[in-house]
Amino acid sequence: MENNNKSKIGQRFHGKVAIITASTQGIGFGIAQRLGLEGASLVISSRKQKNVDEAAEKLRAQGIEVLAIVCHVSNPQQRKNLIDKTVQRYGKIDVLVSNAATNPTVDNLLQTPDSVLDKQWEINVKASILLLKDAAPHLQKGSSVVIISSIAGFNPPAAMAMYGVTKTALFGLTKALASEMAPNTRVNCVAPGFVPTHFASFLTNNDDTRKELEEKTMLKRLGTTEDMAAATAFLASDDASYITGETLVVAGGMPSRL
Repeated sequence: MENNNKSKIGQRFHGKVAIITASTQGIGFGIAQRLGLEGASLVISSRKQKNVDEAAEKLRAQGIEVLAIVCHVSNPQQRKNLIDKTVQRYGKIDVLVSNAATNPTVDNLLQTPDSVLDKQWEINVKASILLLKDAAPHLQKGSSVVIISSIAGFNPPAAMAMYGVTKTALFGLTKALASEMAPNTRVNCVAPGFVPTHFASFLTNNDDTRKELEEKTMLKRLGTTEDMAAATAFLASDDASYITGETLVVAGGMPSRL
């Protein structure tokens, strides 16, 4: 998105403060950019200082207000620091997008080492809960949480079995948190289809696999980070003020559920 898009897409997040985890590249960066172009003050994070600095520079070049913080979501101190620094700078939190995930294995479930199962559970599911524990006291009335899951959560594929299972868990987590955090905070979920990012490169860089995935969609194309950002921005905004506990599938019509 170019800077001139700022005028085209409205200012739904003017005066709002948005934290996006794992937001220095791919879908997370796309979401941060969209919310920033719509007026949000952004707090971006990822595990590496270099990535955080580079992403912040790109966003600031588009006139976006950014606080950039290193945060490995499975590290309690870094999670707490992310929230503390946000509140010190801005005094509140209006939007929290939980996007961090890991998929370190292509093993079958029963062949996956315990340590890898733990790591996936820790980062893909538990970290969202622990982050919200720290953030909850600072969330404003009318605030919004968006959890990023995956189409893989509906039918976990063999090569990404445990990843898929953790993404299934996020559908349940969305429902549970929506009930618990109502009426002041809405909690929704986005389930992206396949998007060619660094994270998904093992799938989308192979021409045959890519074609096969495109054929599975009704729209005959893979998703873009902008597609995911637009859906997330909608759910996070007041345009979705009567929507909570829901999962929005953004997958070009790929089979998900009835």
